[in-house]
Amino acid sequence: MTETPQFVADPGGRVPVAASADLVVVGGGPAGIAAALAGARNGLSVTLLERYPYLGGLASGGMVLVLDDMCNGSEIAVRGLCADLIGRMERMGLAVTPPEGDRRSDPEMWRKWSRWGVFDFTSHLKPQPIVYAAAFDPDGFKRAANDMVGEAGINLRLHSWFSRAIVEEGAIRGVICESKEGRQAILGKIVVDATGDLDVAASAGAPFIEGAYIVTTVFRLGGVHVEEAEQFEYEEPEAFKAIDREAKRIIGGSWDKWWLKTPLPGVVWCNCPHMANYDGLKVSDLTRADIEGRKRIAALVEYLHAAMPGFCDCYVVDVAPQLGIRQTRLLEGLYVVTKEDVSERRHFADSVARGRDYYTPYRALLPRNIQGLIVAGRHYSATSSAQRMSREIPPCMAMGEAAGEAAALALEGGVALDRVDVGKLQSRLRVRGADPGDRPAPNATVLRAAE
Repeated sequence: MTETPQFVADPGGRVPVAASADLVVVGGGPAGIAAALAGARNGLSVTLLERYPYLGGLASGGMVLVLDDMCNGSEIAVRGLCADLIGRMERMGLAVTPPEGDRRSDPEMWRKWSRWGVFDFTSHLKPQPIVYAAAFDPDGFKRAANDMVGEAGINLRLHSWFSRAIVEEGAIRGVICESKEGRQAILGKIVVDATGDLDVAASAGAPFIEGAYIVTTVFRLGGVHVEEAEQFEYEEPEAFKAIDREAKRIIGGSWDKWWLKTPLPGVVWCNCPHMANYDGLKVSDLTRADIEGRKRIAALVEYLHAAMPGFCDCYVVDVAPQLGIRQTRLLEGLYVVTKEDVSERRHFADSVARGRDYYTPYRALLPRNIQGLIVAGRHYSATSSAQRMSREIPPCMAMGEAAGEAAALALEGGVALDRVDVGKLQSRLRVRGADPGDRPAPNATVLRAAE
């Protein structure tokens, strides 16, 4: 019997150059969109590569349909391009945000807004405060992103799977992608890795660690009588708790609220099931997770039909085309953000992005040993425990905006990314309407220069 070989020969050969730009952004998720837009508004030629046939990444394709982690108390910490995108979706009628007057800890506001998911999930107050956050429709995100990218004159290339980085003499020169046209080279003076899994930086030889967290097959249900379901929750709390507890057991793990409202009448989204022990970098695990998630969804729907007021006529509208991967590779960059940095609200002098009440230093976006490359998104330089606390979509968009602005400054000044004037970068981001976190909030821990 012939033994199966471990390897086969790859003919390789010359790869045609399909595009060349000042800035190449790999990954069209929230961070990549922001990086591309920030580069383009500074006059850079920008090529944006995305493997799926749409923009938005886990926000749209993964259907993570609440943009949160944007507030430090009443202070809005994430602004800039993220706020611009939310505004566009609101004008389409495809995003909902609570008005300023409703943003407080109050039983009435909790009943009005909590099923939209727009509350401070980290607060110990009861009820948790309603805050500035946005519940949105996934197609609204795609349309808004398409419009913004098109208006900016960005060369968008969907259906393009990253294959490998092109590295010469310690500097990245572009990337190879796979497409229906075969292998194609995309050349750039600076490359942003916004893949979420650190695909580009890992291929280029940058050091990284691997982490893991729960994965999710997010889905939406239609035909839900939302008012009836909410009335049952508040007027028959004990009966509700029993059914809610059983629903969570069947789905196999979820956040406290396993269903939330969307801007579409009668349609809710479910950021579950939570499934552990799957590796987001392994094809076999990704396949098993997709199949297992659908089994759990079917079992839940069967139970809801029989037991849950408001859900008796529900049906599956769709399951997110992208599996909800939260953590895989994490960069080991010029600075590695720790759990203590996040939990103790440590402020960095070179902060260029903010989350709820934590700060991202510019150094955490820069790989060691590879010039011309910067990262943005959930794979930034952090420990596994720190990343779990700081991986939400709006802060990732803020990182992307900082990365695109840094690329423009580097090219304008003819300097390496690690030589960019961070003070100038912070100033430019503020002028653009972003909050780079250069001004520490009152509850921040300000580090001394030596730290």
